[in-house]
Amino acid sequence: MSKKEKGAVDASTEDKIKNAARTVFQKKGFAATRTRDIAEEAGINLALLNYYFRTKEKLFEIVMMETLSSFLQGMAGVFNNENTTFEKKIELLAINYIDFCTESPNIPIFVLSEIRNRPEDLLKIIPVNQISHAVIIQQFQEKVKKGEINEPNLLHFIMNIMGLIIFPFVGQPILTAIGELNNAQFNQLMQERKKLIPQWIKAMFFAP
Repeated sequence: MSKKEKGAVDASTEDKIKNAARTVFQKKGFAATRTRDIAEEAGINLALLNYYFRTKEKLFEIVMMETLSSFLQGMAGVFNNENTTFEKKIELLAINYIDFCTESPNIPIFVLSEIRNRPEDLLKIIPVNQISHAVIIQQFQEKVKKGEINEPNLLHFIMNIMGLIIFPFVGQPILTAIGELNNAQFNQLMQERKKLIPQWIKAMFFAP
């Protein structure tokens, strides 16, 4: 086998392991996942998994980093776009988060669970400093100074908007049971929230 062919095999095997790890971690969480579970999901033996990834911790870090990066990279453009208004950013935030969670419904619970169980490790991965200095945060603070926003606490803004977006996906089993909804009907409900969430945020935070 040539070096080129071996490189392709290596990359394919690594991707297979990472995809399997992503599936198992999202189902079971970090603590309940065994490397043997990942190997079985990937259809390989444990020795081969250990050859590519020495520890479960390292594999988890890679999977979590890729999971968060795939989302945060798209959001960074929204957060730091100096050509869009604060109001427009809220609209895009709702649209992008809802689309992301609809396509990957296990991720919200997975991330929230790991934040609770392993906060120090997650904080090493999540670029908190970049988020806290984003253009959208500066715009919020400017609106507070101008009296256009009546609640100056930034954390209330973050908690409210993220709660409105994320909680329905976390509580989906209960909500669908209460509303007697199937998955398609639930997803339609989430699509409606793309327009409603900016309206609710405006009603909660913007001065009359």
